[in-house]
Amino acid sequence: MSASNGKARAVEPAPEEQDPAQSSSGSEGSEDEQDGPAAAASMAAPAGKKQKKKRNRALRALGALRKDAVPAALVDVVLEKVKETGQAPEADEATVRAALEQMKIRDVVQGKSGVFGKNKKDTGGHKFWSTQPVPQLGEDAPTTDGYIEPSKPPSELPQEPSALPKDFEWSTVDATDDAQLRELYELLSGHYVEDDDASFRFQYSAEFLRWALMPPGYHKDWHVAVRVASSKRLVAFICAVPITLRVRENIINASEVNFLCVHKKLRSKRLTPVLIKEVTRQCNLKGVFQALYTAGTLLPTPVSVCKYYHRCLNVPKLVNVRFTHVPQNQTLARMMRLNKVPERPRLEREGLREMEERDVPEVAALYGAYYRRFTMALVLTEEEVRHQFLSGRGVGPSEKESWRKPRDGQVVWTYVVENPETHKITDFFSFYSLPSTIMNHPKYNVLNAAYLYFYATTVGLEEGADEDGRLKKRLEELVGDALIVADQAKFDVFNALTLMDNVCFLQDLKFGAGDGLLNYYLYNWRTSGMSGLTAIGDVPAGRGIGVPML
Repeated sequence: MSASNGKARAVEPAPEEQDPAQSSSGSEGSEDEQDGPAAAASMAAPAGKKQKKKRNRALRALGALRKDAVPAALVDVVLEKVKETGQAPEADEATVRAALEQMKIRDVVQGKSGVFGKNKKDTGGHKFWSTQPVPQLGEDAPTTDGYIEPSKPPSELPQEPSALPKDFEWSTVDATDDAQLRELYELLSGHYVEDDDASFRFQYSAEFLRWALMPPGYHKDWHVAVRVASSKRLVAFICAVPITLRVRENIINASEVNFLCVHKKLRSKRLTPVLIKEVTRQCNLKGVFQALYTAGTLLPTPVSVCKYYHRCLNVPKLVNVRFTHVPQNQTLARMMRLNKVPERPRLEREGLREMEERDVPEVAALYGAYYRRFTMALVLTEEEVRHQFLSGRGVGPSEKESWRKPRDGQVVWTYVVENPETHKITDFFSFYSLPSTIMNHPKYNVLNAAYLYFYATTVGLEEGADEDGRLKKRLEELVGDALIVADQAKFDVFNALTLMDNVCFLQDLKFGAGDGLLNYYLYNWRTSGMSGLTAIGDVPAGRGIGVPML
């Protein structure tokens, strides 16, 4: 239910010969270089009797890819073999793990396992999900879209929550109460999503939580919490917020489920299934029977899989905290030059400015037109556009060069391009701030990360703009300016996923592939797979998903 940690370290910085004007945090190489049977064969190529024995060990270990996580033993065996062959002397544990993980997830995306795969998989590790109205592992792809279980009237629903283990009680978190927000912040800061080697963990501010938990029409009852009965200490949480979701041609009143977190010392209490059942019950009581959620882990059954990409901004810090590394053919100074961005947004002369209240109707109309491009997207009202793009802007006045100094408590940055002659809004982009705690580092304790959010351009509505490259060029200009704004606002890294139209500009804007994957799931709704990390059918990579989740 929770988002994959955005740290998702980039493992191989940009090659030296790239244009210094368009720099990069790194790349793991093309899929052809690292994915699939050819890569596995090259990693385990035999060379004599001893090598043959090691190859057999590697092949046996590769069977573990059918499980949810890539085992450390498999990584060690493959890394040893790679170093023996000398084919990739710069390879390290992170590189090998990312390659193996991508091999596994590519099978999922292409339907060989997980997403409507033909081979039934062992669901022993997903006993809870096998009882839920979600597509099960191994099911054939549906020929029509629709619900899995029908909606029920309130009288047929459980009126009381499930029983909790002894010494715990149900509660809710009131997002308007600063003290309760502080409790939630402390729970998430200490026990929410972190990367595999426990170096980074999301750090949600009170302002971020208020922005995320209180969209128009939110329900306090959907902010489900568990407390210790005696001390009233908050030890577990899950929430849902109402959304209107378009899945292909179907408009669904659904919920977006997020922030599933259980205190580390209570993981053996099996609170997670009980939390999910309770937030489901609360949504059902309001007549909502479908949900959208994401997870970094593989559950039954994702409708799409996206990959994190990263654009380094503060190179010395990112290298110091081991988010990325300096390639063998570069120096730190050279890497800094490659990643340098201009000091001023290039679209200033075309009317780039911060979004204001008066822009809401035009931005809402542009959003609605542009997001019809994607297989799945949110349907936003003007009130919801106002909330998404303006309510998290922090406290302080608007200034002409607003990117030079973030406001107190600013969570979201939204900029529009207003045509100087017609005064029409032709484009907008947005990103939000979600820092991560850097654990056990002597110098730094926070990684300031920006995440690409929604954007749109009228160029995308023009006939032939995809084919002749006009859309790609315009998005590079818009997101290129987003990078400049983020750099001026002192962000260390700018993150994006392989969704929406991102894939067309990630390489040219020098984003580097990270090792993080994000799976998209629909609850109680059956539909065929959507393009994310890879294309599906005639839908290009990314364009299946038009919902960047928080």
